[in-house]
Amino acid sequence: MMSFPISGAHISPIYLAIMGFVIGILGGFFGVGGSFIAGPALRVVGLDWNFAVGTDLAHIVGKSVVAVRQHRAFGNVDLRLGLIMAFGTIAGAEAGAQLIQMLKRAGNVNLVVSIVSIAVYVSISTFMIWESRKTLASRKRVRAPGAVTDLKAKQDHSAFQHVTRGIQRLNIWPMIELPASGIKAISLWIILLVAFIGGCFSGFLGGGAGYIRMPSMVYVLGIPTHLAVGTDLFEIIISASYGTFTHAVKGNVDILIALVMHTGAAIGAQIGAICTQYFAGPKIRMAFVPLPLIGAAIVIYTLITGHKL
Repeated sequence: MMSFPISGAHISPIYLAIMGFVIGILGGFFGVGGSFIAGPALRVVGLDWNFAVGTDLAHIVGKSVVAVRQHRAFGNVDLRLGLIMAFGTIAGAEAGAQLIQMLKRAGNVNLVVSIVSIAVYVSISTFMIWESRKTLASRKRVRAPGAVTDLKAKQDHSAFQHVTRGIQRLNIWPMIELPASGIKAISLWIILLVAFIGGCFSGFLGGGAGYIRMPSMVYVLGIPTHLAVGTDLFEIIISASYGTFTHAVKGNVDILIALVMHTGAAIGAQIGAICTQYFAGPKIRMAFVPLPLIGAAIVIYTLITGHKL
């Protein structure tokens, strides 16, 4: 066990490094910060939610830099989209951090954040398993004998695509083009709204909130999955940096824990980014499904037992 004086926690550095490595792989592969695992995993060893949220944000910054370098080499980053989303995410992250402060003062931060995180994680997994199964089933029908279609164009098809196209047709000025993502016109306000919502979850539940933003980029904005993964990681660098700063000012960051986690995360992030090249979009989304459920299970354990591991 190692003592961390900022948070007053006693945690094994081996546990933190292994957790960082696993989260690094998940982040590089799915374009998420991994807070649906990191937050509950820090909570289960006794860290209060406010420290779990702030510390997770701090370790995510370095890990995302490593993963983005790899994704950039593969052409999986839309810099223009990432920069635009950063503005909305930063505003949302501050709103989420202020909610944490309110709950801290009220003395019920652990209970409320636990309940919200369970609801969010289960909802995301339920939706994504429904969508991914429908998409994979439709691709099998397309490949049936006698079916005539362009399979390459169907590679990242989503069963939610009709909704996505409807959103893209909303003519709310100003409309912008995202050439790297293959989008000819979409409202700037829709992008900022998606980013703001993701930012709120980032500030409230920790991490880069990629578990909200990556699916939103695919299903709402219509970004191809591989590009959504890389672009979300790029945007996380900016938003998580701000989130770390605002939580550090509020006393919610144990930088020593974050540094130990980063030793494993830096290696895992490169492995995860490379692995995305071997999977189609729907399969990446399907593989993502169990991860928030694992986070929810850990949080439920801490609520039921009231004890750390």
